[in-house]
Amino acid sequence: MSEKIRRSINILLVEDRPEDVRLTQEAFKLVSSVKNLSVAKDGVEAMAYLKREGVYQKCTRPDLILLDLNLPKKTGLEVLKEIKQDSKLKNIPVIMLTTSCAEEDVAKCYELHANCYIVKPVDLNEFVECVKAIEHFWMNTVKLPNEIDE
Repeated sequence: MSEKIRRSINILLVEDRPEDVRLTQEAFKLVSSVKNLSVAKDGVEAMAYLKREGVYQKCTRPDLILLDLNLPKKTGLEVLKEIKQDSKLKNIPVIMLTTSCAEEDVAKCYELHANCYIVKPVDLNEFVECVKAIEHFWMNTVKLPNEIDE
């Protein structure tokens, strides 16, 4: 007997542009059951959140990370590399969600073990469809690893 239980997942959005943060939040509200969408505004803040440092000590570990490529303080590539080299973080799926469609960016992200690379649609309706696809695949299709604390 197949039982389809849709669980709410925790997502960390790493995005420095307030308009893109709002767009992502609104798109998830329209199409998703995501209850916990946290935001980090730069790469340094993202790593502090993920490592539960400082004000982030009690934050819930995300099940999924949406990571922009062009970030201040620490780039998306630097954040991705750090995540995938950390034994406590490397199993969290990282979706590169960026405006860059440059082949070298795509190749570098996959070389650093990004789980997928999505070019952000500019059109609102296309962005909502993109979020629907993310939700369908990452929340309904795949099995995500449970949090493991030492």
